[in-house]
Amino acid sequence: MDLMPIWMTYLIGFCSGLIIGSFLNVVIIRLPQHQSLIRPGSSCPQCRKKICWWDNVPLLSYAFLGGRCRFCKKKISFRYPMIEFLTGLVFLAAFVHSGWSPILVLRDWPFLAILIAVTFIDIEHRIIPDELSLGGLIFGLLTGWTHPELGWIRSILGASLGFSFFYGVAWLYYQWRGHSGLGGGDIKLLAMLGAFLGPEGVFVTVLVSSVFGSVVGLAWGMAMGRKNMMKLSLPYGPFLATGGLFYYFFGDSLWLQFMTPM
Repeated sequence: MDLMPIWMTYLIGFCSGLIIGSFLNVVIIRLPQHQSLIRPGSSCPQCRKKICWWDNVPLLSYAFLGGRCRFCKKKISFRYPMIEFLTGLVFLAAFVHSGWSPILVLRDWPFLAILIAVTFIDIEHRIIPDELSLGGLIFGLLTGWTHPELGWIRSILGASLGFSFFYGVAWLYYQWRGHSGLGGGDIKLLAMLGAFLGPEGVFVTVLVSSVFGSVVGLAWGMAMGRKNMMKLSLPYGPFLATGGLFYYFFGDSLWLQFMTPM
């Protein structure tokens, strides 16, 4: 990579994200329905015709086809190129942030891909599949030793803290209100985030997700009107993912603000 022009390395990072983003579209659609991620191949959701590889090139095929299926001419959801583009940007940002390394490719990019998949699945289906949360938790713990500032011990501590913190909150809420306020998927997701980000990452993720979730919930509730505000229910997974992304890219900056003596 050192012998390549910088723009070419950026392009490789972005295109890697586009390719993974294309696969994430499959994950987001099929995983909640317990379908295979490999077979059958991609097909139009309207006419069920198989999509050829040249009609499945990230971003370019959507633009070339004008956002419509080649066969039935029905509109293709804008979500497909949006997820591809978003994943490309996130992968590129991770490269700019960390530089090329085996950790980036083998640990960080998979972690970021999981967060993107979790976000869109939770928005649409209000679930966080165990394949992503628990699978990501195991993967984060197994690869914790590769991170020079984390290591296995801090990875285990982060996962334990994430699980116990949200489990305790959920238990207290149930004792108070008589029904659950946090889903099991959120608890497992925070444990996964702790495995990748460590104990400090758990605290920052919870703080950022709480603030961001409150702002979005308040704005959405005001738009719906006071009568419907108390009935408002938002998936929390996307906010946890946002908090995790914040800590990944900005590190301990927010945490250190609280820990630094005045």
